[in-house]
Amino acid sequence: MKKTDRQALIREIIKRHIVATQEELGQRLRQQGIQVTQATVSRDIKELLLVKIPIGEGRSRYAFPAESKEGFSRERMGRMFRDAVVDVDDSENLIVIKTLPGTANAVASTIDGAKWPEIIGTIAGDDTILAVVKPRDAVREIREKLKAMID
Repeated sequence: MKKTDRQALIREIIKRHIVATQEELGQRLRQQGIQVTQATVSRDIKELLLVKIPIGEGRSRYAFPAESKEGFSRERMGRMFRDAVVDVDDSENLIVIKTLPGTANAVASTIDGAKWPEIIGTIAGDDTILAVVKPRDAVREIREKLKAMID
């Protein structure tokens, strides 16, 4: 099967089912008769820009990121912060946002989608986001706006 066909099938699977892990996605592909390795599934997830989002009770699932500012929702951002963010701290012109495991990418996506001019970029790991703020004197205000969403 061609990569484009496999990735189209992955899109359909993600739309129709709750898929929490790469292994689960691989199993669903194999049920469709597609033999894939874990490395292929991982590569497809990265190429499709899938993110993990919380679904409650400490669980998460793969989903598609917001593709434009029009997809941004202040309510969604607030919900993501309340559900996934544990702490917000800063140092110099950097803000560190701690999240529940597996949710940092989805939270960072909402920050990026907000397009706040003071945040020039984010980097997300599994449970930590680094937001770069410019100018430095905006850090306190941005940190407080982010903290207010988890209170």
